[in-house]
Amino acid sequence: MWEKLGKQLGHPTRSAAGWLVSRLLTVRNRVLEETAVRLSGIQPGDTVLELGHGPGLGLQSAAKLLTEPTGHLIGVDYSEYMHQVASKLMKELVVSGKVTLHHCDVAAMPLADSTVDKVFHCNCYYFWPDLRKGATEIHRVMKPGGLMVTTLRLSHVATLAAKQVMPGENWRPEAYMTALRDSGFTDVRMEDRQHKHITFQAIYATALK
Repeated sequence: MWEKLGKQLGHPTRSAAGWLVSRLLTVRNRVLEETAVRLSGIQPGDTVLELGHGPGLGLQSAAKLLTEPTGHLIGVDYSEYMHQVASKLMKELVVSGKVTLHHCDVAAMPLADSTVDKVFHCNCYYFWPDLRKGATEIHRVMKPGGLMVTTLRLSHVATLAAKQVMPGENWRPEAYMTALRDSGFTDVRMEDRQHKHITFQAIYATALK
C-alpha cells in the first residue's frame, strides 16, 4: 500500500488513487505552496517557474502577483493527469498567454537558457530520479542571481520515508542541497519557518553564473 501511495504522490495518474492524491495535495499543500510563493519575492514583471505544480494551488497564488504585462508564469509537471487538472484550473490565463504549462520532466524542460527570475516548488524534489540532473537543468533556465525556494514539512517527509513511500535517499534535504551546490547554486540554506501554527522548512538557493 505504501509503495503504491509513493508512486501516486510522485506521478499521479487518472485513476481513483490519482484523484484521491490530487485532493490530498490540495488540502495538505496549501500552506506550503502559498508560503513558497511569498518567500520567493515575486515581482510584478518577473518570469516565474513552478516545478511539480500538481493541481495548481501555487500557480493560482503566483499568478495574482504578476500584474505587469511582462509578468509570465510557467509550470511543469511530470504527471499528465496533474497537467490536465492544472490546465483546466488556469484555462483563462493559459489562453491569454500569461501562463504556460508544460507536461515534462524537470530534468528536460523546453525553456531557453537564463530566462527565469524566480523558481518555487514544494514536496517535489524527492521524486526526481537524479537530483544532480534536475538541479543542473533548473540552474540552466534561471537568470544570474535568480532565487529558488523549496518548502517541505521534514517531519512528515521523514515519516513517509520510513514507510518507504519516498524512493531511496533523495528525500533528505542534505542530498538535495548538495546537488544544488554542485550544479552552480550559491547561498544554499535551510530555515525553519512557521505559518498558521504549522512548522515547516524552507530551502533557498541563488543561481550563480
